[in-house]
Amino acid sequence: MIYAFEISKDNFAPAKITSISTLLNLILPLLTAGAALITLSMALYGAFMYLTNGDKPDVLKKAQAIIIYAFIGLLIVVSSFVVIQLIGKIFNIPKII
Repeated sequence: MIYAFEISKDNFAPAKITSISTLLNLILPLLTAGAALITLSMALYGAFMYLTNGDKPDVLKKAQAIIIYAFIGLLIVVSSFVVIQLIGKIFNIPKII
């Protein structure tokens, strides 16, 4: 006996992805959250280095650089997310989230 099944948006989640804009609307918030977690971990690592190596000036400079670059990276990721959302508004790309 052969059973037939239908793939539709209701019973198969990947069928909801019908265009690149839909895929980007799903992936970009996840990537932004991942970048925030990486920024947090790098900032904590830099702070740990800063607190534990208070007598070594070269390590302090490295710790400060890690913290600064972590937040610069987060700024770049968030600004790129905002630019992509702005482009979506300008070209009237539908948003599913």
